[in-house]
Amino acid sequence: MLRDPARVAIRVGVYIMLAYFGLILFSWGFQWTGYLADAVATNLLTAAVANWLTLRIFEARTLSDAGLWWSRASSSNLGLGLAGGVGAAAAVLLVALVFRAAHFVTTPDDHPTVGSMIFVIILLACGVIGEELLFRGYGFQVLLAGVGPYATIIPLGILFAAAHGMNPNASWFGLINTGGFGILFGYAYLRSRDLWLPIGLHLGWNFTLPLFGANLSGLRMKVTGYEMSWTAGPLWSGGEYGPEASILTSAVVLVLFVYLWKAPIRRQFSPISDPPAEKAVCEPSSLSPS
Repeated sequence: MLRDPARVAIRVGVYIMLAYFGLILFSWGFQWTGYLADAVATNLLTAAVANWLTLRIFEARTLSDAGLWWSRASSSNLGLGLAGGVGAAAAVLLVALVFRAAHFVTTPDDHPTVGSMIFVIILLACGVIGEELLFRGYGFQVLLAGVGPYATIIPLGILFAAAHGMNPNASWFGLINTGGFGILFGYAYLRSRDLWLPIGLHLGWNFTLPLFGANLSGLRMKVTGYEMSWTAGPLWSGGEYGPEASILTSAVVLVLFVYLWKAPIRRQFSPISDPPAEKAVCEPSSLSPS
């Protein structure tokens, strides 16, 4: 751990300041694009700029050193993350379909195309990368090295949930589950020391819900021309916020923690969250007179 609390406070403080002003500036600049595109562009550009500047100022490093370098280990971790995210979301929705708590209905006003599908995938990927860089990037990694995992992962998970409080139809139960995801993604980084594992988990989950026609964090995305109509109450369906506000998701988040604990994750070296080992100071011993 970093021994100097002032170094940690200055680095994290500058990161927060850059992120704060970036969110204001980019949100104003992209407000004409609509709610979802504005949020995605704002988060991605804010995260990229805040991470790039703080890495250059304090570490003389590039943006990839925030955990975005690419290697065989990175591709393996990304694949494990995608498998976990897709599998968890599919489990929640398939359980509801099997037990007839929900069924598919067509949406005649939706006209999905290959182009619209590609656009949604790109939009979701940019949104996930932006959120992971913002919440698990430089500031998170400096805190991880400076104050330890518990004092970093849990508060940042709560902050991740609070950031979704402005989403349409947000509910307390939905935000609790979102906080659980925030802690889960922080644990994923702790296990892998790269951003590819949490990006895979996050993207796999975020893509699978709209693919089944379910709301994602209160947002309705027209992807396939059908949607899930629930007969069960909001405790199981999540209401208008979507399955993320359901008790099924609460159970799946716990399963995902076990999955991350047991999965063959390839831990990489992070120059930010893995500080170099302390060098022992060697002093010449005094020679006794012969």
